[in-house]
Amino acid sequence: MSEARFKIWRGEGEEGRFEEYSAQIDEGMVVLDAVHQIQAEKAPDLACRWNCKAGKCGSCSAEINGMPKLMCMTRMDQLPEGETITIEPMKAFPHIRDLVTDVSWNYRAKKKIKKFKPRAPDTEDGSWSMSQDDVDRVQEFRKCIECFLCQDVCHVLREHDKHEEFAGPQLMVYTAALEMHPLDVEDRREDLKEEQGIGYCNITKCCTKVCPEEITITDNAIIPLKERVVDKFYDPIGKLLKIFSSADDSSKE
Repeated sequence: MSEARFKIWRGEGEEGRFEEYSAQIDEGMVVLDAVHQIQAEKAPDLACRWNCKAGKCGSCSAEINGMPKLMCMTRMDQLPEGETITIEPMKAFPHIRDLVTDVSWNYRAKKKIKKFKPRAPDTEDGSWSMSQDDVDRVQEFRKCIECFLCQDVCHVLREHDKHEEFAGPQLMVYTAALEMHPLDVEDRREDLKEEQGIGYCNITKCCTKVCPEEITITDNAIIPLKERVVDKFYDPIGKLLKIFSSADDSSKE
């Protein structure tokens, strides 16, 4: 057993400060265990959101030593030994109290995304056929636990506060799961360009780096969505084909 020192952000709204604590660390403990120990022994009023303690609910997101992480999946023996550990709330969202932030904006923005729209069934009995490769492609996106760590690390939201102009990587993953579904026929490309602001992403891959589910957000979701937007709005050959196609239709009339 050893002792670890912590600096934990305390306060409400825009007011707050770091306060120092210590905890006895046993083998196998994670940061959330230490926070619970501090709550039980020294700071019973410390606000901290958590639920499953298994890395599947996404509730205990925070910034540990300046890096967005899940507290329940950050082992104490993986942190620098002997150094004070800082724990603070996510910076991309409004602060409520202590380690708790208001992430409700993500759910409001999600409601604006066009829902799943299936194509007509392939057979008279109302069933569809699809390749296994198409099915597998979207399964990766379904691993998202909505921890919003990727939203927190995204500089467009974190540093530039573009919440009204940019949906962020987590909602790009959600959109990709719909857009790339083999049965979906809805067209979200204009919304991606205008409402979700996909052009703001400059592909730094910081969102992929912090994802606890190891979703390849940038390469497998954002870049393919960018390509779809470019194909529709910026491809010069595609524009020429549309012009000729419109001319042909007019001549037939």
